[in-house]
Amino acid sequence: MHPAVAEYLAALPPDRREAIDAVRAVILDRLPEGYVEAFGYGMLTYVVPLAVYRNTYNGQPMMYAGLASQKRYMSLYLMAVYADEGQRASFEAAYKATGKRLDMGKSCVRFAKLEDLPLDVVGDAIAAVTPRALLARMEAASAAVRDNPRVTRRA
Repeated sequence: MHPAVAEYLAALPPDRREAIDAVRAVILDRLPEGYVEAFGYGMLTYVVPLAVYRNTYNGQPMMYAGLASQKRYMSLYLMAVYADEGQRASFEAAYKATGKRLDMGKSCVRFAKLEDLPLDVVGDAIAAVTPRALLARMEAASAAVRDNPRVTRRA
């Protein structure tokens, strides 16, 4: 375990630690080979290491998922769900089929307690995209922006 991950977990209140540990266990169990757990942006992150892919816009590893304890709720960030409309629709349908209320922004699923989150749906979303597939999507999106004549570029 990365030292910053251990430090982050140790600093959580017991009820949050229990919930974050449970979600983290699902993520680690279902995470496709090639992603690694790290700490960034003030949360646990699951990334494509820079040793594998360096061509990021900010010089940071490409984030696939993130997990954080916020002030009023916990957050699960699913970048592949955000980046693919089909995957987003499937995720939302599977989530709603559980009968649980989905509180989601573009990539952020917010939950107040562990019981609010369908862990099997989360596990399926985590397992769905390999690093190679994620990078292919990101490269295609970058090319589409780069090739769009209406996009203003900074000098």
